[in-house]
Amino acid sequence: MKKNRSSKNWIIKQHRDQFYKKSKTLGYRSRSAFKLLELNEKFKFIRKNTNLLDIGSSPGGWSQVASSIIKEGKIMAIDKEPMEKIKNVIFFKNDFLEEESKNEILKIFQEKIDVIVSDMAADTTGNKNLDCIRTNSLCSEVINFSTKILKKKGILVSKLFMGEDFLEVKKMAKKIFKKVEFYKPESSRSESKETYIHCSTLNSL
Repeated sequence: MKKNRSSKNWIIKQHRDQFYKKSKTLGYRSRSAFKLLELNEKFKFIRKNTNLLDIGSSPGGWSQVASSIIKEGKIMAIDKEPMEKIKNVIFFKNDFLEEESKNEILKIFQEKIDVIVSDMAADTTGNKNLDCIRTNSLCSEVINFSTKILKKKGILVSKLFMGEDFLEVKKMAKKIFKKVEFYKPESSRSESKETYIHCSTLNSL
């Protein structure tokens, strides 16, 4: 009964949400599309010729945004959940954490790329601290992988939760990138602990 009530409250909240309504009006697959639009407005990292990897892409809101801007570059999206086709986006249904997936990504691009974006979050368990740790671990995986695929002046943007291991992820990012910044978009729910890390220009490793 409690779970049903919680699900009902979530649905009511969604329908009152201005970004949820706007996403339906504009044809975006998720309200999170506005987060990437805001991030790109602030940091200006997606251009018409960008080669971009979207990690944890389903249902495709971020890939939709990327596809609307990128006209000459290559876009690849990966998620273990299915994603309906998006124009100019190569979708790979697999778990990013598997070594095989990372090798496939490198094979598809065949060269260093400009941008990695990730809105990936761990499945919720009900334990907020544990959920935070697990999502931040995913962010760490993305940061580590960036050293294999990003160009020297590449950009990484990833979801991160403000929690007990936040400083560890920040410290790790600063070892790998010259510039590390954080930004919480307006379209991110105020009660959410999420923020986004923006990393630019790899250090010499």
